[in-house]
Order: sequence, then structure tokens, then C-alpha cells
Amino acid sequence: MIKAIIIDDEKRARLNLALLIEEYCSFVEIIATCENLPEGVKSIRKNKPDLVFLDIEMPGHSGLELLDFFDENEINFKIIFTTAYQEYAIQAFKFSAVDYLLKPINPNELTQAVTRFIKTKEKVENYKILKENIKQDFLKKIAVPTGNSLIFIETEKIIYIKGEGAYSEIICSDNEKYLVCRNLKNFEDIMCSNSIFVRTHKSYIVNTQFVRAYNKSDGGSLELKNGLLLPLSNEKLQIILEAIKIIKR
Repeated sequence: MIKAIIIDDEKRARLNLALLIEEYCSFVEIIATCENLPEGVKSIRKNKPDLVFLDIEMPGHSGLELLDFFDENEINFKIIFTTAYQEYAIQAFKFSAVDYLLKPINPNELTQAVTRFIKTKEKVENYKILKENIKQDFLKKIAVPTGNSLIFIETEKIIYIKGEGAYSEIICSDNEKYLVCRNLKNFEDIMCSNSIFVRTHKSYIVNTQFVRAYNKSDGGSLELKNGLLLPLSNEKLQIILEAIKIIKR
């Protein structure tokens, strides 16, 4: 039997997942369910599970903080993230977890995830990479919801993101465009912790690697490598100048 723990702040979510596991993955034994991260940490130390079903967005602590509570030699379990993409917790998908499940959880996807867990032969050293990835302040990929799918986009290909109310349009260097039902603040919270991406205007986040020049005329604008001009807020000017390393003469 595989010993598993569920960590999720929603009681219904814990119950639904436990029932699905009981019905479709009878070889998995749920040895504990926890409603928050501190409770989950205690349960992991006490019960030593093989597998942890971990919600991402929880009050007080994000599920992404789990490994901060353990030394490397204590991590003898693997993680399957559970998340509702409506909450935009997609940043977790860059990590080296066994898998992730989108809520509401599909039984087939659950069984596939558990099967991958059984088949996986990675050593615990992979979690060293996972822990380092969590500490990094730059995402190599983001995953965004479009319709009933999740599209994974390499951040280095993103030229800029334009916000339009509750929606954002992602413009990429390979001429792909994605309209996402997320406001620009969602992307700012996730991506702008790194200086490569800057909120240059109330309607724009720009990848400074695609900036060619700063134009002072007409109140100030950024010229991108594709020739497009984007507006620039005055308060963002110094940040941009530092980010693109313009040398003043």
C-alpha cells in the first residue's frame, strides 16, 4: 500500500479527493487529511507518507512553502500538487513535482498521476532541485488557462503583456498571442519579482530583453525590437533605465 496524506484547507475538497482515491486507487491508503500547512508538516513528520496531495492556495501558508519546513534528508515523500487554475496558482507547475491535478479533479487524471508516481525512479536528490527552484525569483515557464486547456509558455519568449480590464493579452516572439481571463495584476505578482519583467504602465508589463530604446518624445515611450512603441509611466523610467542598462553620456 502507498501511504498518502491530503493537505487542503477546503473540507469538501479533502473529502472528494479521498473518495476518488478510495474508488479509483484502492492501493493508496489515506493515512491523514490536514486543513493547513503547519498541520500537514506535523502529520508528515509523524506518519512518514510516501505521497502528499498538496493544495497550493491556502490561508496563512502557500503549499509552495512546504519544503521550507524540512531538511533535505527528511524529504522521503513525493508531491502531487492540486490546484484550481481560477486562483492563478500556476506558478507551481515549474517545479519538479510528480504531477499536478486541476480541480475539480478528474478520476482518469488522478489514476494517471498516481501511476506516474509508482513508475517514477527519481532519487530524493530531485527535491534538492525542487527546493532551489522554489527559491528562484524567475520563472522559466508559466502556465495560463485558455478555454478548457492550460498553455505552457516560456517566459523568455514573452515580449509584453497588455492588460484590458479582467483580461490580459500575452504577446510572444514566435508571433503567438494568448488572451487570458486574468487581470494584469495577477501577472505582475508572479513575474515582476525579477527585473527582466517590469510593469511599465497601468496597461503593460514588458520583457526588458526586447526593449531597443527609450524615446523621450510624446511623454516617453519604449521602442521594442520589433519596432512597436509602448507607453511608459514616468515613475517607471528609472527602473527601465537600470533594467536595460542604458549608459548615460
